[in-house]
Amino acid sequence: MLTVNAIAATSATDPLVRATVERRDVGPRDVLIEIRYAGICHSDIHTVRGEWGKVPYPLTVGHEIVGVVTEVGAEVTRHAVGDRVGVGCMVNSCRECENCKAGLEQYCTGGNVGTYASVDRDGTVTQGGYSTHVVVDQDFVLRVPEAIRYEAAAPLLCAGITTYSPLAHWNAGPGKKVAVVGMGGLGHMAVKIAAAMGAEVTVLSQTLGKKDDGLAFGAQHYYATSDESTFETLKNSFDLIINTVSAPIDMRAYLGLLRLDGTMVSVGAPPEPLPVPVFALFGQRRSFAGSSIGGIAETQEMLDFCAEHNVAPEVEVISADAVNEAYERVLKSDVRYRFVIDVDTLR
Repeated sequence: MLTVNAIAATSATDPLVRATVERRDVGPRDVLIEIRYAGICHSDIHTVRGEWGKVPYPLTVGHEIVGVVTEVGAEVTRHAVGDRVGVGCMVNSCRECENCKAGLEQYCTGGNVGTYASVDRDGTVTQGGYSTHVVVDQDFVLRVPEAIRYEAAAPLLCAGITTYSPLAHWNAGPGKKVAVVGMGGLGHMAVKIAAAMGAEVTVLSQTLGKKDDGLAFGAQHYYATSDESTFETLKNSFDLIINTVSAPIDMRAYLGLLRLDGTMVSVGAPPEPLPVPVFALFGQRRSFAGSSIGGIAETQEMLDFCAEHNVAPEVEVISADAVNEAYERVLKSDVRYRFVIDVDTLR
């Protein structure tokens, strides 16, 4: 076992603290990664504060991980020492169900193994990327293209794939009108990726405070949802709406923005249920859907797409000692647009 430095949550209410976690010995199919940067996702905050269920404290979170390979197992063929690699939201799955065999490991019928707070196949609780090293099966390690800066690559492993997957699945591209609800960590990536795909992009945000950013990221239109006239102006307008906010919204109003056969997809996850008024779906044969992350193959596709189209998140790099402050700033929407921990400050 390898003992490594980490940042851990010890309860739902106490600040995160410096700690250590154990990493398993490198097995035949494993890759040892020296972590360079780890992104802070709103999911990390929901998890450590117990908002999504019971937490196995002490817990190290973080599922936006990039680093360099320092050791590989004897049977590893996909990665080599010195490679730039990444790890996202899952580190294992059953590999045997229909979904896994189709490259949709995120929908493993037995439940995929999350990068943190999950029970791995060996019975251990997974610990995430707010740490100096991690050991991961080669099948769940991604190649990070040289064209993407290390610190900018980290949020792509969650925010990037979480927005890329529904945009690709619902065929965002030329001739399609896409609305993005929210302009935070997820939202700004949805704007950039949808624009790179060739869609006509509209941002729907509470205020116009980030309008200049939204237009610079590729949106053609930007509306304030606090202005009630927005929902009348944009009625029956969009083929696809990506809802990135993790808070309740007026579902009737937003569904009314969809045109015939349009779909609203939620990727944000509020802790309370979202009531869906069924009559809002009837009129234009509208659909409401949810989307998880992407499978390993699609995540690699996303990384290659972002490298080819020069798409990267806007990041603010912080030290390990600034994580608690960063959490508070995320909750206040005081970040443009993703915090990334410089893991060298944890060594």
